Amino acid sequence: MASQSMDILAKVLEQSAKLVEEKVDAQLSKLNEMDEDDLERLKEKRLDALKKAQKQKQEWLSQGHGEYREISSEKDFFGEVKDSKHVVVHFYKSSTFRCKILDKHLAILAKKHIETKFIKLNVDKAPFLTERLRIKIIPTLVLLLDGKTKDYVVGFSDLGNTDEFPTEMLEWRLGCADVINYSGNLMEPPTMASRPGTKFTKVEKKTIRGRAHDSDSDSGDD
Repeated sequence: MASQSMDILAKVLEQSAKLVEEKVDAQLSKLNEMDEDDLERLKEKRLDALKKAQKQKQEWLSQGHGEYREISSEKDFFGEVKDSKHVVVHFYKSSTFRCKILDKHLAILAKKHIETKFIKLNVDKAPFLTERLRIKIIPTLVLLLDGKTKDYVVGFSDLGNTDEFPTEMLEWRLGCADVINYSGNLMEPPTMASRPGTKFTKVEKKTIRGRAHDSDSDSGDD
C-alpha cells in the first residue's frame, strides 16, 4: 500500500515538474520570437511600472507613512484618516505597559508597510473618539479603510494572549483586516507552534462599521 502511494506521489511530482517546464519553455519561446521593437516596448512598460511605484511611495511618505507617529488631538485624527486609504490607530495610555509593547511592534511595521499609516493617540486627549468608537479596553487598535472603521484589535486576545507575541503575529492580524499588503498565509497565524499556555484566536475577515466590541470587561486597561 505504501509503495502504491509513493508511486502516485512520484507521478504527481513528475507531472507538476513537466507543467513548470512547459510554462518556462513557452515564456522563453515568446521572448525569442520578440523583435527589437517588442523588447523595447516591454522595457518601457517595466520602466513605467517602476516610475508609478516610486511615485506612489513618495506620495505615501508625504502623507506621513513610513514611520510610527503620535498625533496630539482628536482634530488631528480626522485629518490623518482622511488623507490615507489604510490607517492603523493605536489608542493608548502612558500608564499601560501593554501599550509600550505594541509601540515596539508598530514602529517596525510602519517602516515595512509604507502603504499603511500607523499613528497613536492618547485616550486622555480623545474623550469624544473614545466614546464614539466605544473603546473600553486599552490598548485597542482601530483599523480603518477609506476613512471608515473596519476592524479592531482589542488587547492581545487575537495575538496569542501573551505579551511575548512576535511582530509577525501582529502583521498577520492586520493582514486579516486588509489594512496592509500581507504576503503570507492568512488561513492561520505564523507561529502556531508556541509554548504551552499560549492561545490563538482564529480571526475571520469582517467589516465592523463603528460597532461596539463584544467584551465582558468594562476595564480601561487590558
